[in-house]
Amino acid sequence: MASDPLDSRADHAPIAVFATTHWSVVLKAGEVPGDESARALDSLCRGYWYPLYAYIRRLGHSPHDAQDLTQSYFAYLLEKRLLTKADPESGRFRSFLLGSLKHFMANEWRKQHAQKRDSSQTISFDATDAETRYAIEPIDESNPQRIFEQAWAVAVLDQAMGLLESEYNASRKEALFNQLIPCLQGDRLDSTYAEIGSRLGMSEGAVKVAVHRLRQRYRELLRACVANTVADPLDIDGELQHLMAVLS
Repeated sequence: MASDPLDSRADHAPIAVFATTHWSVVLKAGEVPGDESARALDSLCRGYWYPLYAYIRRLGHSPHDAQDLTQSYFAYLLEKRLLTKADPESGRFRSFLLGSLKHFMANEWRKQHAQKRDSSQTISFDATDAETRYAIEPIDESNPQRIFEQAWAVAVLDQAMGLLESEYNASRKEALFNQLIPCLQGDRLDSTYAEIGSRLGMSEGAVKVAVHRLRQRYRELLRACVANTVADPLDIDGELQHLMAVLS
């Protein structure tokens, strides 16, 4: 009888092990500066630079200026430790980032641009990759904030997907993940559950269970990723609904 490779939940470490530090923790970390809080802040910024880049590009800035603006903004954010000084009542990390970017562009960029930046304080990213991603943004969507919201939603979904893939890889279940991933992307499976089971040495019923667990775990990780971007856990459901709405 074929076994179900996901018959043990012990393979899954707690979500907190994989998810980045919750924003409320980063906010409070401003009271006790240290390497841990700095790493948490850096991790959050690295996960969400692209929506800001896309927003700046849609404002009409060239790729070079958009890259410089994004880098300068994050250097400013990290140097001034603005996130750790933010009011927890500001709630959503995406709202804080966009609002502080607008302030930076209006009041600080020229000043920062005239000074030599400390390269150790920048968020590195591939400019070519940034433009490749920007090129597939909807051409009929001219609202910069709408582009930001859509890119943010995709970034959250991608983060959850990356965590899920890492879990399966760590458990040596890459083959199962690769066979079932279309179930999470809205695509139809190329094969039936029975055919997939035959290739993986599983029963058809075991594949159905594996699909259920894959979807359930993805929902858990997605919720955890959203939790990392809100200060109040009561805002998680509302933020999830918002992200789904901007992608619909």
